Order: sequence, then C-alpha cells, then structure tokens
Amino acid sequence: MERRGLDAYGYFEREGSLGLVQPAFAAPVAAARGRIAEAYGPRLHSAYLYGSVPRGTARPGRSDLDLLLALHREPCDEDRDTAEVLGRVLDQEFPETDGVGILLYGKDRLLSERERYDLGWFLACLCTPLLGADLAEHLPRYRPDSLLARETNGDLALVLARWRERFEAASEPAEYRRMSRGFSRHLVRTGFTLVMPRWGGWTSDLTESAEVFGRYYPRRAAQMRDAAAVALAPVADRDVVRGYVEDLGPWLAAEYTARHGTKAPR
Repeated sequence: MERRGLDAYGYFEREGSLGLVQPAFAAPVAAARGRIAEAYGPRLHSAYLYGSVPRGTARPGRSDLDLLLALHREPCDEDRDTAEVLGRVLDQEFPETDGVGILLYGKDRLLSERERYDLGWFLACLCTPLLGADLAEHLPRYRPDSLLARETNGDLALVLARWRERFEAASEPAEYRRMSRGFSRHLVRTGFTLVMPRWGGWTSDLTESAEVFGRYYPRRAAQMRDAAAVALAPVADRDVVRGYVEDLGPWLAAEYTARHGTKAPR
C-alpha cells in the first residue's frame, strides 16, 4: 500500500512549494506577498502559504488562498483588523480566489513547547515559506504517530460546542454554506488523523483522506465520503450541517478520545 507524504525514514516531507503554484494563482500570491510586507512592516517575522494553492491543486474561482503570518510579538486588535481588511481586498480583487484566510500568531508561540505538535507541526510540515526567515529551521522533524494525532485534532469535542452555537444562531443559506464548508473540512481531516498512525502515512487530499478513513471505519465511510464532497462543493443545506453537529461530529469526537486521548488545554 502506498504511503504518501513521508521520507525514507518515516518523517513528514514538507508539502507544497512556490514552484507548484499554478499560473492562475500567481498574481494573487504575488499581491499577497507585497501587501503583507507593506501592511505589517517590521512587525512581520515571516509569512507562509498553506492549502491547495502551494500544493498545486487549487481550482480557480473555487479555492481559497490561505496564509499564515508570524509576527515578532503576539497579534493585537490592530494586527487582526489589518488582516481582515487585507484578506477582503485581495479576495475582491482576484476572482480566482473564493475567500482569503489569514492566520496570525506570534513567533514565540509558534516555536513554544506547548505548540510543538500542533501549530509547530503545521508550520513545519504543511506551510510553504513566502516571506522572511523560515521558522521551521527551529522545529523538529515529525512522524505520523498518536502523539501528533492527539495534539492536532484531539479537541474536537470543544470545537463541536462552538459549532452548535453557530448552527443554532444561523438562519440564512449563506451561513449554512459557510458552515458546511468549514465543518466538513475539519471533520474529514480529523477522521484522517484518527487513522493516520495506523495507516502510517500522510495526505492533505480530502477525497483520499475520506477513503483512507473508510478502510478502518466502513460503517462511517459513506458519511465521510459525503463530507469530503461537501468540503469541495459546499451546500446551503441546514440538514447537512445538523448531521455534522449532531451525529458524525459527536461520534468522531468520542472515538478520537478513546483512541488518542484529549489534546492538552491551550
């Protein structure tokens, strides 16, 4: 059975590169690089791309542009306001993107022991350097083991509580569409990391993630395949979102805790 995403010694290979960015996304990536530097100036330590754009699998008009910014200090309200405006302007200017998301963290947090197997792993293995000195040089190498599984997605039960609040407060189709996209992506990735140590490999492909999950949990395989499809083509269907927060999500959270334990509090 093929094992993707690992080197010959069983460590994660960093996925994505600027060389894989498709021509359709070259302009938004270049604009993001320039405007991030201009907007944050000396506050910025480094910037990274992640997701389908640096993997070369993005779909024009349907994929979002995902960015992570490491600041020299913890972000403040002004930093977050700047990110919100920057993301909105980039998304409006480039029809190739279906949303621009910007994560903000202080570099000390990204390199902290507490985040070693969560944000640290995410940056070192799933993020592509765009600007500045690469913080991954100060992080260890990682294997797809139970510790990593616990510290990345072992907090689904807490996440579900927030999802339920959003679901109960929602009333518009656009809200259900956004939730269907975000919730389904999270559930498919959590389903994959649940079985990742047993499978012994890594993939960020949502369809493949659902298929790998289904080999270990055949009774839930169809649900996870459907969630992967919604992640790629969101729907404004309240019942779909309800199924995530009332059925698939709670089952997955319980199984995850039983298999890997609960993520350390943040």
